[in-house]
Amino acid sequence: MQDLSHWQAPPAPGSDILEGRYARLEPLAAEAHAALLFRAFEGHDAVWEFLPYGPFHSAAAYHRWVKEMAAQRDPHFFAIKDVTTGQYGGVASYLRIYPERGSIELGHINLSPTLQRTRAATEAFYLMMKWAFSQGYRRFEWKCDAGNLGSRRAAQRLGLSYEGVFRQHMVVKGRNRDTAWFAATDQDWPALREAFQVWLNPVNFDAQGQQKEALADLTRLVRVASDPLL
Repeated sequence: MQDLSHWQAPPAPGSDILEGRYARLEPLAAEAHAALLFRAFEGHDAVWEFLPYGPFHSAAAYHRWVKEMAAQRDPHFFAIKDVTTGQYGGVASYLRIYPERGSIELGHINLSPTLQRTRAATEAFYLMMKWAFSQGYRRFEWKCDAGNLGSRRAAQRLGLSYEGVFRQHMVVKGRNRDTAWFAATDQDWPALREAFQVWLNPVNFDAQGQQKEALADLTRLVRVASDPLL
């Protein structure tokens, strides 16, 4: 049995900016980010399909939503900036933040088409995992609509292990939601961190920007369970 007698609860997320080679994550602020993010999402209603809110069809409505979210401690939202393009292209948050349990979740992920499938998007998730485990969190969770195969695939690619499906977990936008659960622990993290560092290294990409080694291949051996639908 693991001895946790000296373990201490980590801090809750605060005003830290998370910055890497490709991505910069800033605590979400309406005045700084709402208009830029609205433009990134405008005309792409499909990105809101599995979220419990949106789409927003006016800049004012989205500004109000961002202002409301930014005022909360849980969820704790970030605006994601692609350093290469200089554009803000999405948001993600910590939520279900339980320092006393050592547990934290990544969710409310919404990436515009310009940010999807980029090194910046992958690094953004890596930076959020890195911060959580470096602060002393023991468990990092990802939950999504079980029908959202894209999200399930993304979780597994990041090295999070499949933990099952909660049937009839909630009602979202007037429809049933079964929820698929994924997680990584602090025991998984050293190997996952190494996998991310290998993938994110510029030498892993050719002159056309194509990856040489896939992240899913690098994280496969770390996962303790794989999603049976993938």
